Amino acid sequence: MAGALQRVTTGLGKAVGRLSFAPPVAYVYNPLDYAARPHRLYLERYARGRPEAVLVGMNPGPWGMAQTGVPFGAVSRVRDWLGIEAAVGKPPREHPQRPVEGFACRREEVSGARLWDWARDTFGTPERFFARVYVTNYCPLLFLDEGGRNLTPDKLAATDREALVEPCDRALRRFVEELAPRLVVGVGAYAEQRARTALVGLDVEIGRILHPSPASPAANRGWGEKATEQLRELGLEL
Repeated sequence: MAGALQRVTTGLGKAVGRLSFAPPVAYVYNPLDYAARPHRLYLERYARGRPEAVLVGMNPGPWGMAQTGVPFGAVSRVRDWLGIEAAVGKPPREHPQRPVEGFACRREEVSGARLWDWARDTFGTPERFFARVYVTNYCPLLFLDEGGRNLTPDKLAATDREALVEPCDRALRRFVEELAPRLVVGVGAYAEQRARTALVGLDVEIGRILHPSPASPAANRGWGEKATEQLRELGLEL
């Protein structure tokens, strides 16, 4: 299974790597390219079964997957809980305020720290977590404007959004066909929306949980408890 998903991921990375983006995008990081080694370890180690649910994030953050190649990849959680660490290269163009330092990066992605801390506190071990839940991202690219501000895919120019969703929709559909979960859960509204479009016709339930971003006031008040309750409402007993 991991081999099939690696082929999907490799194809996705190449497809989105051929795209160009208009302003406000000034920098594009593709961690499926320069952080391919830790991403491959993530697939090999944890994409091994038939999970009940797949959690789908939106796209990498500058201090998460952009550093580690792992979705929601807060450095210390990827290294210390998931047990993944490998060499990470550099994107072709790097914003001076958003350097890629790989596992030497000392900043932590809050969203990723919240998600993986919740997984640890709820399931105890990565093996128990991934036996029931897999985590991926819809879009593998990080977008930055001239000032280094993170741009989510929904903030791109319309023509750029249209070009981006085609390979991302196709890859998500192939991921879900391979993993065959009962439930696909968008982490936030955008990921849920894309899942509903990409997975039309598949025998899978689709839902949403609150995104753990610190920009969300609701997420700053007990995100883990809210996520657990929302998953239970979707039929995933934890």
